[in-house]
Amino acid sequence: MTDLARRPAAPLAPIRADTDDKLFDVWIESYAERSARTQQLCRRVRALLTAYMIDNGVAGLRWLALEDLHGLARSLAGYSDGSRRTYMSYAKSLLTFGHRTGYLPFNVGAAYVVTKVEQTLAQRIMSEAEALRILDLEPDPWKHMLLRIFYASGGRVSEVCRLTWRDAIPNGKSGQLHFFGKGRKNREVLLKEDTWKRLQALRPANAQPDHAIFQTRTGNAITRARAWQIVKAAATRAGLPNVSPHWFRHAHGSHALDRGAPAHLVMETLGHADLRMTSEYAHARPTDSSARYLPI
Repeated sequence: MTDLARRPAAPLAPIRADTDDKLFDVWIESYAERSARTQQLCRRVRALLTAYMIDNGVAGLRWLALEDLHGLARSLAGYSDGSRRTYMSYAKSLLTFGHRTGYLPFNVGAAYVVTKVEQTLAQRIMSEAEALRILDLEPDPWKHMLLRIFYASGGRVSEVCRLTWRDAIPNGKSGQLHFFGKGRKNREVLLKEDTWKRLQALRPANAQPDHAIFQTRTGNAITRARAWQIVKAAATRAGLPNVSPHWFRHAHGSHALDRGAPAHLVMETLGHADLRMTSEYAHARPTDSSARYLPI
């Protein structure tokens, strides 16, 4: 399920939109509090829909028909199944938003069914030996630590890339990482003592709390694209050329469960479920996390 399927209901009152461009702007603005990735996807859908309408002589969103949505889906044939599903789900969300706010006379997207994607999660879970081999063969200490944090924390690539030293908080003999993640949710992940000590050993003497943990040579936080490059190079070195950062997240969940971590703890550590109000106090200073069940 995409972010869009869980988005807040759009306001029912009409908006002052007299052009498609204005509707697109207001739609994207409605996700201002979501992740940068969500807004990027919204802009991508805007570009895809606009290009489709120009290429096929559709005067605008108000003239879209169901057959046009099927045509848009066919025009995405060069994308992966998952990407096509995501883009079409976002397109449906836009049309629903336009209808609910009074700009579109009817919601043609309601009649379009987004096809399910074959579940391939099992194909994207590394064994413990494969995950550890990737880490063991990475000679650069900072790149090794990036890979280690991906696996040990189960963090999403965008969450790990924007970690600052302020987010690395001592907790007893070990420490925890503070993630500000999907849906603007906060969570704390307690690391094993060895991983925490290795991270602290790499901290520069002049590092300030707001400095990114994983930086470029210019001192900025590394980008998602750079993180992907590092992971791909390390995985290829270990004989696993198709691994992405998200594979470490899958591996974290799977391996922790295999080692006896409670399912609810894995869900909380990975941020898959909403926490109850009373749990917010417990997780402000966790005494456990599924990271402690991993081999590193």
